[in-house]
Amino acid sequence: MRYDLHTHFLPEGWEDWGAKYTGNRWPRFERCDACSANIMVGERLFRHVTDQCWSAERRIEDMDRLGIDVQVISPVPVMLCYWAEPEAAQAFARLQNEYCAGIVAAHPDRFRGMATVPLQDPPRAIAELRRAVETLGLRAVEIGTFPGGRDLDSPELFPFFEACVDLDVSVFVHPAGAVVGQDRMGDYYLPNIVGNPLETAMAITRFILGGVAERLPGLRICWSHGGGAFAFVLGRLTHGWDIRDEASANAPHAPVEYAKRFFYDSITHSPDNLHFLIDKVGPGQVVIGSDFPFGMGEKDPVGFLDSCDLTPQVREGIEHHNALRFLGDTPA
Repeated sequence: MRYDLHTHFLPEGWEDWGAKYTGNRWPRFERCDACSANIMVGERLFRHVTDQCWSAERRIEDMDRLGIDVQVISPVPVMLCYWAEPEAAQAFARLQNEYCAGIVAAHPDRFRGMATVPLQDPPRAIAELRRAVETLGLRAVEIGTFPGGRDLDSPELFPFFEACVDLDVSVFVHPAGAVVGQDRMGDYYLPNIVGNPLETAMAITRFILGGVAERLPGLRICWSHGGGAFAFVLGRLTHGWDIRDEASANAPHAPVEYAKRFFYDSITHSPDNLHFLIDKVGPGQVVIGSDFPFGMGEKDPVGFLDSCDLTPQVREGIEHHNALRFLGDTPA
């Protein structure tokens, strides 16, 4: 069976959160026709989407065409809303979690689901995570790289990661807007093309050097887009860790040792890049990702693997076994 760990969903419409709560950045669903809609942020068009985002039947048709047996569905990052007032963000997260759990319950052989939580308020995030696990049956959560203006090694976020371990929840990290170099990325779609890979590399680096990986070795965590630029700066990071006391103060092991514990999706956009990632972190840490149904992802994730000249054993791990390990379905 082939598992695609990186796919996104939207509920099929929701009430106008901007009219109900404060803030002018709430995503809004504006139906165009039976099969498409515009997602607005304030008065700005964020993205035109199709029923691939909300129709399980349409997704299953595409999965069958692409040779994918199971999709793990997670929220579109713009829906995380870490900027918002926590109570409103928790209600918005709950709406998405219930929709996600409903899709999984209706098609348990084809979908697994990831929750979202209001991580700008860690106690509320933990409460919503617990509800998603214990009431809705979700066993994974998607978070952003810089939730609520905090890096992932922030002491305020550590209890949330502890809760993920205690509840046996897998964590999928996805950029929710580029922050690194933001003031220089106003053109050419650079926030997505360049910003997201840099954002993810920064998040992984701080997760390691801040000691989170050291303190929580049992946390299952996967980084989107092949870890962004991380694999390509790992050598320099290791050199800095080796010569600078502040870089190694919270991370007693070399960065590559932590990097080999994490999972990464296969969205690397070239066979050479995927081979480089596998060489750095090991074949057992890579899973299929497509970013379905969006254009910056991989339109044919199985075809991409076909182009990469992988051994049957490595291929089987990427398509199946590694995903089950990340999701906690098999022993580490």
